[in-house]
Amino acid sequence: MSDYASFCSLLLLVFLASSRSSAQKQNPIYLNHVCLNSTTYPRNSTYAANLDTLLSSLASTTNPFFSNRFYTTATGQSPDVVYGLFLCRGDISPDFCRYCVGFATKDTLNRCPDRKSGMIWFEECMIRYANRNIFMDSSFRNGTNGILSRNTTKISQDLSDRFRDSVVSLMNKNAVEAANSPTRFAVNKSNFTPSITLYGLVQCTPDLTREDCSTCLQTAINQLPTEQIGGRLLMPSCSSRYEIFKFYNETPFTAPLPRPGKGRNSSVIIIAVLVPIAALFLLFVLVYKFRAKRRKKFYEREPLSTDRDDISSAGALQFDFKAIEAATDKFSTSNKLGQGGFGEVYKGTFPSGIQVAVKRLSMTSGQGEKEFINEVVVVAKLQHKNLVKLLGFCMEGNEKILVYEYVPNKSLDYFLFDSMMRNELDWTRRYRIIGGIARGILYLHQDSRLTIIHRDLKAGNILLDADMNPKVADFGMARIFGIDQTEANTKRVVGTYGYMSPEYAMYGHFSMKSDVYSFGVLVLEIISGKQNSSIYHLDESAGNLVTYAWRLWSNGSSLELVDPSFEDDYQTNEISRCIHIALLCVQEEAEDRPTMSAIVQMLTTSSIALPVPRPPGFFFRSKDEQAGPSNDRSVLCSVDEASITSVVPR
Repeated sequence: MSDYASFCSLLLLVFLASSRSSAQKQNPIYLNHVCLNSTTYPRNSTYAANLDTLLSSLASTTNPFFSNRFYTTATGQSPDVVYGLFLCRGDISPDFCRYCVGFATKDTLNRCPDRKSGMIWFEECMIRYANRNIFMDSSFRNGTNGILSRNTTKISQDLSDRFRDSVVSLMNKNAVEAANSPTRFAVNKSNFTPSITLYGLVQCTPDLTREDCSTCLQTAINQLPTEQIGGRLLMPSCSSRYEIFKFYNETPFTAPLPRPGKGRNSSVIIIAVLVPIAALFLLFVLVYKFRAKRRKKFYEREPLSTDRDDISSAGALQFDFKAIEAATDKFSTSNKLGQGGFGEVYKGTFPSGIQVAVKRLSMTSGQGEKEFINEVVVVAKLQHKNLVKLLGFCMEGNEKILVYEYVPNKSLDYFLFDSMMRNELDWTRRYRIIGGIARGILYLHQDSRLTIIHRDLKAGNILLDADMNPKVADFGMARIFGIDQTEANTKRVVGTYGYMSPEYAMYGHFSMKSDVYSFGVLVLEIISGKQNSSIYHLDESAGNLVTYAWRLWSNGSSLELVDPSFEDDYQTNEISRCIHIALLCVQEEAEDRPTMSAIVQMLTTSSIALPVPRPPGFFFRSKDEQAGPSNDRSVLCSVDEASITSVVPR
C-alpha cells in the first residue's frame, strides 16, 4: 500500500505541476482598460506607495482568496487611502486566477500611469482600484459605464429575429442563475440550429446583492448587439458575453469543501477520482509535447509573434472540417473565388445564412503552415473596418483552413489592372480606397494593441466590400513588434517584388517604413491603373512605375500619370497631392518617409504643407542621367512583380 500511495502522490504532484505550468505558458488575454478620472498623483507620494502596497496585496501568492476568485481590500489612511479588488472568471482555476491577477497588477500601471483610479480587463480576470470607496459606490451597479465589443459578422436577415430571441433567452437564463448563485457566475448553452450552438456567460462581482446583480445583468443584456453572431459587454460590476463557439470551461473549477466526520472517506474518494484523471492528463501532456516537438521542426527559426501569442489563445472560432466542406459544397469549382501561393479560396454558406471566404492551404505546397498559424494569431486580435475579419480556422489532419468574412467584390487588382473593370473605379472611389487603406495600415502600426508590420501590401491583398470600401487582407507574412520595438532584421525576406522597400529587399531590414514604401507604390498604381512593372512597356528607360512617376513629377508633368479612364472627372489639386504623398512614401531612405499617422493627416487636411521628396528607391536612371552629374542616392537594380517566400539578403 505504501508503494501505491507513493505512486498516487507522485501522479498527483505531476498532475498539479503540469496544470500549473500549462496555465503559465500563455499570458492572460488583454481586453480593455479605463482610467476612470484625470486625477493624478506624484511618483514619490504617499498615495503611490499605498497603491504599490495594495497591488502587491492583490497579487500576493499567499492571498487565500484566489479560490474564491474575488477579493477586496484597502490600504492607507485618508486622504491617501486606496481601495482595490480583483475578480477572476468563475470557470478558471485558482492557480491561473493568481497568475492573471499578478500579470494585471503589473500591466495596469503602464496603461494608467499616475492615475488615482483605474480598471483593466483580461479574458480571465479584472482588477480595479480607486481613491474612493468603490465597495459602497452604487453608481456602477446599474449597468452603466460599459465597454461594448462585437463580432463584425451579422446574422442573416431571415434569421435575425429568431437569433435575437435565442440570445436573450439564453442570457436571461444565465442572469437568473448568476443572481441566485453565491459566486454570481453562470454559463449555459442552447442549440440555435442543428449545426450552431449558442454559448453564454455572465458574471457579477460577488459583493453585489441578488437584486443589484440582476439589475446590472439585465441592463447589460439589453445592450448586447444581438444582430451580430457574438458580443460582449464589460462593466465594473458585471459582464456578459455570447458567441457561437465555446469560449469557457463547461466544468468550472471548484474548491472542495470538507464534510465533518467524513475525512477518511473523503480522502479515499478524492484519491480514487484524481488518480485516473492525473494519469490520463499526464499521458495527454506527454503526447502533446511529443507532437509539438515534431511540429516545431517545420517552423521557421525566427519568431513569428510574441511568446504569449499562439493559436490556442487567438480567440477565433475553431470550425469543424465537415461543416466547412458542407458550406463550400465540398470545395466545388463553382464556389472557387481565386488561388494564390497559399492555396485556393472558396465561397461558403453555412445553414444560418452566413457567407464566408474559405482559404484552404494546398496540401502539396511546401510553404504555408507557419504563415497559417501566424495569420490566425495576428488577425484574430484585429478589429477595424478596413481590415478583413478572421472568423475562425480549422486544423484537422493535413487540412489547414482560414475562414474569413465574405467580401463580395474580390480584390483591388481585379478592377485596377483590367481594361474593362477599371471603369468601375472612378477617381472618387479610388481616393476613398486610398484613405481606407491608409487608415487600416495606421491601425496596424499604431492604434491596435499590437504593433504589426504587414510586409506584403499590394493590390491583390486589398479586398473590396459591397460598397467598394477597402479591407487589408493576407497577414501570413505579418510580424508583431514589441512595445518599444521600431525595426527588425530577417534572413527570410518574404513578400512581393516591386512593393518591397530597398532596405528590406536587399538587407532584410524591415520596419513600419517598409509598409509605408509599399503603400506609396500602391497609391501610384491606384492613380495610374498600371502595375509597378508594367510601365516598362510604355517607357523602356523608366523600368518601373516609381521611376516613371518621379520623372514626371520632376518635369512638372505629374498629371500624365493619371489613368485616362478618368477623362476630366477629377480634381487636379487632389490627385496631384496624392502623387506627391506617394513619392514621399517611396523615398530611398526609410527615415525620409512619413509615418502612417502623418500620411492620414496629409490625405485629410489639404492645408498641411508637403516637403519636397528625395529620389525614390529602385530608381532607374536613363543613359543621360547616368552620364550627367548626380548627388542623389538612387539604387540601380531591377525587380519584378513575383511573389517570393525566401530570399537570403546580401
